[in-house]
Amino acid sequence: MMKRWPVMKRLLPLLTGLVLLLTACGREDLSTLNPQGPVAEKQFELMKLSIGIMALVVVVVFAICIYVLIRFRRKQGDKAIPEQVEGNHKLEVIWTVIPIVLLLILGVPTIQQVFGLAKDYSKDKDAVQVKVTAHQYWWEFEYTDYGITTAQDLIVPTGKKISFELVAADVKHSFWIPSIGGKMDTNPGSTNRMFLEFPKEGVFRGKCAELCGPSHALMDFKAKAVSQESFDRWVAAMKAPAVMPADAELAEKFTSQCLSCHAVGENGGNSAPNLTGIGGRETVGGFLFNDEGGGVEQHLNDWITDPQGIKKGAMMPGAEDTGLTEEEIAGIAKYLAEYKLDY
Repeated sequence: MMKRWPVMKRLLPLLTGLVLLLTACGREDLSTLNPQGPVAEKQFELMKLSIGIMALVVVVVFAICIYVLIRFRRKQGDKAIPEQVEGNHKLEVIWTVIPIVLLLILGVPTIQQVFGLAKDYSKDKDAVQVKVTAHQYWWEFEYTDYGITTAQDLIVPTGKKISFELVAADVKHSFWIPSIGGKMDTNPGSTNRMFLEFPKEGVFRGKCAELCGPSHALMDFKAKAVSQESFDRWVAAMKAPAVMPADAELAEKFTSQCLSCHAVGENGGNSAPNLTGIGGRETVGGFLFNDEGGGVEQHLNDWITDPQGIKKGAMMPGAEDTGLTEEEIAGIAKYLAEYKLDY
């Protein structure tokens, strides 16, 4: 055992360095250090300010400690008692005033930003109102002013305030689009509010930031910012009559097996993700990217066959429970993959 200790002493610094290095690994679109909107930029500025102040304090304190250790180290043979500075009013004032000044530098802009970012736009006629309901393990987006509901892909216009009403359908979750703004909890039985802005078009990845069950890590969504004209076309496409499978038998099977929980257009239930235009979404299940692997049709086929195998804890029954045949699953997957909204 004793022989192993010298080896461990050499390995520990290496492992510590590797841990620090790996903490910097991750996706760029999930980084708060890469702000893409005004809310995230303001929060990033506060982060830089607080980290800068902390770094300054650490550097100054360590510099003073090193200076004292070198300048006032006891010399060999020196038995004198060092000069005592207890009760030195000048020093006491200095080390009391400096922290107060630093707190004011950090506190004033922090309070301004915190109250500014807490502004309620739920009554603003120019803001887009979105009710976000978090489920295990998917996201529902209801556009209350437009009378439409979708899931997993949040479509928003650029250049407008997006006012969010956040609730949870089951357990506690947390709504977070790292590059656009900070997170906010969704709680069962209560409502939280926040607003975000999307200054440019693009797709921004969102996450659940609260441990909510075995598939918490897979509870992703996409925020897609488009022009106002595209957003208006998307709203019109969502309100258009549903497109059902051309094959009558497949349409009947889809209606009986899928629309009891899901919805397409005006048809179906609301206890599961709305499937209108699912073929044009970024992902299936929130994390199976449709530009990777076998594509949207294959992802849908795999999901319908065994959702539990893909996302543990998902409420959707698999093929064994629904009794769908491979041909029926393939037909439904093909129909949904081709169901895209032109906007």
